[in-house]
Amino acid sequence: MTERADVFETVTAQIEPFNKKGVALTESTSFAGDLEWDSLTVMDFVAAIEDEFDIIITMNMQAEIETVGQLVDAVQKLKG
Repeated sequence: MTERADVFETVTAQIEPFNKKGVALTESTSFAGDLEWDSLTVMDFVAAIEDEFDIIITMNMQAEIETVGQLVDAVQKLKG
């Protein structure tokens, strides 16, 4: 089982190239609101996360993930 802190660290590292505004990343940072990502950026980012963790994030899951913390939870769940 992957430690949540490790997943958070990896997720935030993956966000950095897409973090054009230099937003401070926390569990509650939202992709749409705080980072102001458009759908193309989200797709690129999801692909990066899927490659990094060797998982598949479904469209339904993506629709429910609004914050960094929710993404970390989803990755942990998928990694089992």
